[in-house]
Amino acid sequence: MNEASTGGGSKMLEPGELDNIFKAGLRVFPIFQDNGRSLSEYYWGNGYKHSQLAHDQAVHFGFNRGTVIYFAVDYDATQEDMPHILEYFRGVTSGLASRGKRYLHGVYGSRNVCAEVTKETYAAYSFVSGMSWGFSGNLGFPLPANWSFNQIKEYQVTNGSDTFWLDRDAHRVGSDDGQKTVNRAVSPAADLLANIDQLYSLAKSYGKGDPNRLITDYYRQKRYAGFERKSLIGEVDWSFIDYANSRGAELMSDFTDPFTGQTLRPQHLLATAAGHMIKPPLSDTHKANRGDVAGWAGDLMTFYGEWRRDSDSYASGYTYCTERLGKVGTLSSFSFDDLIEDADGFLLAEKMRSGVPITTALRDHYEKTGGVTRFRDYLAKRFGTSQATAADAAFYILTSIDDPLINLGRISLEQQTGGVAMVLSHLLPEDRLRNYCLGFADTLIAHAGLEARSQAKMKSNHARLFADSSA
Repeated sequence: MNEASTGGGSKMLEPGELDNIFKAGLRVFPIFQDNGRSLSEYYWGNGYKHSQLAHDQAVHFGFNRGTVIYFAVDYDATQEDMPHILEYFRGVTSGLASRGKRYLHGVYGSRNVCAEVTKETYAAYSFVSGMSWGFSGNLGFPLPANWSFNQIKEYQVTNGSDTFWLDRDAHRVGSDDGQKTVNRAVSPAADLLANIDQLYSLAKSYGKGDPNRLITDYYRQKRYAGFERKSLIGEVDWSFIDYANSRGAELMSDFTDPFTGQTLRPQHLLATAAGHMIKPPLSDTHKANRGDVAGWAGDLMTFYGEWRRDSDSYASGYTYCTERLGKVGTLSSFSFDDLIEDADGFLLAEKMRSGVPITTALRDHYEKTGGVTRFRDYLAKRFGTSQATAADAAFYILTSIDDPLINLGRISLEQQTGGVAMVLSHLLPEDRLRNYCLGFADTLIAHAGLEARSQAKMKSNHARLFADSSA
């Protein structure tokens, strides 16, 4: 086990240690802990600071995009302590979002801590401190459904004159496999197409269900198949996932967009597509639904929390959107990459709902030149190329009480980045919230306009990047 800490010492990852681990054929699962042994250390600001520090250290050591970093609760946290623990982890999610969501947050702690943090902050995986039998959070509580590692015994090992303690951990197959490399090169789009071709063939041979849906299920398995996504857009087909994994299928963590050169995340892209495919847009485009929450609307909720977090510096939600939402080179919870993935996911879903195989839809978009007009097409097909429609749909999803599940999810997403003390969107004065929603709409329109003026550059990028990937 490698543990990152600001305190230094034997548990801190040292230069050269990763090379030795990988040469021995081993894997790494990073844990961040800065003391973490008393309730007083668990509050939103500390979680925010710790996650930014953890991000920076992970980048320093070259950890690949999508790596799970486990944040530790290394004391006997009781149920009465949980509000403070949860605020700490909301700070963690906000801090990682502020760095561009390169890494996922996991939780290290007792069974109860892991279960509560996962339920309230959507931790990717749980690392259970199962050896701590004296922890009340391990007594009478089941293993959390998303457990990846469970510490079960500690051994004293002697190597020459050195004596140290070594944990024996149980690992759940199909969960977090840890990292076997660092500084991995971003895959070209052609690799994603080949990956989806393989999955499509497996989905056909599986013989049950819609191959398009099965492939999006496969890509949801790590990050987008938890309780909240299951409630929002339905369960994935775990039998197909097991079938595909047993036949050599793999998830890709990233690929290069051939039009902008940005690094995109196929897991978010295809989870967005799944949402719009399973829950198609409403006939009234001024409103929004669960499919939208799986894409742009969910991102807008977390970004709202980020705005409220920064509201002392940005009183205007319109300004916050136009200066920070979908801006190239600006790290936020609604980055340019997120906006691309939201647009592309929607457009892919539109094609798949019309009967186009996902393999063809992806090729039309990335190998051909469908992606050159992604923002124009997204704005037209989802919002009717209307500023008012986009702003109305945003306002609706941030205030509507029609769907209780969306209401609860909205509160959770907003508080993840803004903390529990923030003013929730449905409680903000209407004129201020509409101003924020107008900023979202105008940002979409601005991207569509910039895209129209950048056709030659994007086509040149595509010719170069796709040629490079095929060489």
